Amino acid sequence: MLVSCVGCDQATKKYAIENFKNQPPISYLGDTLRIQYAENPGAFLSLLADMSPQVRFWVLTVANSVVMLIVAAYFLWATDLDRLSLIALALIVAGGVGNLIDRVMWNGVVIDFLNMGIGPLRTGVFNVADMAITGGFFLLLPQLFRGESQPTRAETAS
Repeated sequence: MLVSCVGCDQATKKYAIENFKNQPPISYLGDTLRIQYAENPGAFLSLLADMSPQVRFWVLTVANSVVMLIVAAYFLWATDLDRLSLIALALIVAGGVGNLIDRVMWNGVVIDFLNMGIGPLRTGVFNVADMAITGGFFLLLPQLFRGESQPTRAETAS
C-alpha cells in the first residue's frame, strides 16, 4: 500500500506538471472541484512559506525526513499495532515520502493541484500525498480517544 500510494502521488504530480502548469484553473461539478496548479514552498496551507530557504530546508526537508524515518521504524517494528493503526501509519509515511520526494526534486517546493469548495469556502491547494497524510491522521484519531485495545499484529498472527 505504501509504495502504491507514493507511486500514485508522484504520477499525479507528473501529470499536473505536464498538463496544468501555466494553465488557468479548470473547474468541475459547479466549481466544487478545481484543478489549480501550484508550487508550494511551505508546509500545509503554505505555512512557513515566508521563511528563508535555509529555514524551510532544515524544517521541511531535514526535520521532516527524520520524523518520517521514526514513524516508519515504529510502523515496521512495533508488534502492538492493530490493523487500522498500521494502515493509518502507512498512509502518513507514504504521504510524507511523496512530499519529501517533491522537495528534493523541485528545489524545496511541493507540487499541489487540487482545490475543493463551495463558493468562497475553499480548501487550500493540495495533492494526493496530503490526502494520504490527512486520511492517516483521521484514522488514528479514534485510536487516540478509545480506551479499549484492538487485536494487535502479534495476536492476530497466532
